[in-house]
Amino acid sequence: MECVSIINTGAKYNDEVFQFSVGLNGVGTKAVNALSDQFEVTSFREKKSLFAQFKSGELKNDPATNDTNESNGTKIRFTPDSKLFPNYCYDLGTIRKQLWNYAYLNRKLTITLNGEKFKSENGLLDLLKEEVSEANLYDIVHCQNGQLEMALTHTEHYGEEYFSYVNGHHTNDGGTHLSAFREGILKGANQFFNASFDGPDVRDGLVGAVAIKVQEPIFESQTKNKLGNSELRSWLMPLVRDTIVDFLYKHPEVAEPLKQKIQTNERIRKELNNVKKAARENAKKSALTIPNLKDCKFHLGDKSERGDESTVFITEGMSAGGSMISSRDVYTQAVFCLKGKPLNCYGQGKEAIYKNLELYNVMKALGIEDSLEDLRYNKVVIATDADVDGLHIRNLLLTFFLQFYEPLVLQGNIYILETPLFRVRNQKTTQYCYSETEKDEAFEKLQKGTHFEVTRFKGLGEISPKEFGQFIGKNMRAVPVGVEHTHEVPELLNFYMGTNTAERRRYIMENLV
Repeated sequence: MECVSIINTGAKYNDEVFQFSVGLNGVGTKAVNALSDQFEVTSFREKKSLFAQFKSGELKNDPATNDTNESNGTKIRFTPDSKLFPNYCYDLGTIRKQLWNYAYLNRKLTITLNGEKFKSENGLLDLLKEEVSEANLYDIVHCQNGQLEMALTHTEHYGEEYFSYVNGHHTNDGGTHLSAFREGILKGANQFFNASFDGPDVRDGLVGAVAIKVQEPIFESQTKNKLGNSELRSWLMPLVRDTIVDFLYKHPEVAEPLKQKIQTNERIRKELNNVKKAARENAKKSALTIPNLKDCKFHLGDKSERGDESTVFITEGMSAGGSMISSRDVYTQAVFCLKGKPLNCYGQGKEAIYKNLELYNVMKALGIEDSLEDLRYNKVVIATDADVDGLHIRNLLLTFFLQFYEPLVLQGNIYILETPLFRVRNQKTTQYCYSETEKDEAFEKLQKGTHFEVTRFKGLGEISPKEFGQFIGKNMRAVPVGVEHTHEVPELLNFYMGTNTAERRRYIMENLV
């Protein structure tokens, strides 16, 4: 009972019970208890059960031990507090993704959600098969060695994509274990092929997964998204390197396509270098700085504590960005204003970025020309008008990111800004509404007042700077862009941005008109 209600209590202080864990004090469970209208926990141990019921974190019953035939385990039921979370709903997509992570990391474990079963027989091998589908260029490399399990393959996509785990926990931002994994892949390839390939040539197009077990993990924040154990590299990198070399010797049918992919990446990189040089020369002639970028003071990767707050808004033109520039936080919020509609880059090579000044400026503004690790802003927010042109520009920008910088989407760096469609007000009250339903509710509530008015915002430029500040402040509505499986991306881009105009028109007529 104390484990779910009293701080600094739990079962993980004893190494003999939990050798590999993530949390220690059970803050997550206690927080759910405190934020729930109803929270019930039943513990089953050695044919005995104990039931406790809480309301808003306060115990409401007198727990008593009873006999039971249930197997050892714990049952928890909770209802979020509607006063704290009005109109809440469960994001089943996020829940499914988390349950699949548990299944991949705990082979043969079956988890059930609303009748849907989650089970994996082959661990990270199943994860990569699901993610890449049939896009892999060679059979997936899958190895398990002591406290390490890893899997990797290459696809024709740009960039690198990784899934990293520590003690069964998904580390979204990677950390020292992921750095050692990436370095081990490079050194393993160079050792096997007796070459000196560059890191980007070996890893471009790579999809990899790594899971390790560490007795005393050190995370860089309470969210535990990034591992910080510096001592890992000394044993993990050589282990990854030797495991890859051993695998390639045993599977020559994988070694040859891997070498061809690395050589192809090398050739493309050298060709791009010539295009980059010409683009940089043209950029120097036009301006010394990035046009239409109103930058902020702090950036991602700065030593400043506010670097993680850094955000850049990409808007459609100076008129749309004017109010945002005037009302932004100049310390953490930057604004980049596009000039017209960007290029539809679907199906084109990366050289298209260097031949299109607008996309080139977006890339330079974000700082991602050489590596995604140089990203200057933690959040990249697409802010376009809520009309047909705005939606088109949004799709063109999403195509740009998914085509060339897919990891930014998968890592959760790309967002869509929601701004109000209506303003309903009378002499005393003003309400901003994001949908027709909200407008109708505000209409009924405020129409009896004097000086009643309903305004429809056609574009971002129609919202005054005085009003706009609240929409990009602490209560900003920014929806993260997500992809459930990477193998879905080419099919989605082909349908929405490809040359199949007739098929797309038919879909619109049947579903949206």
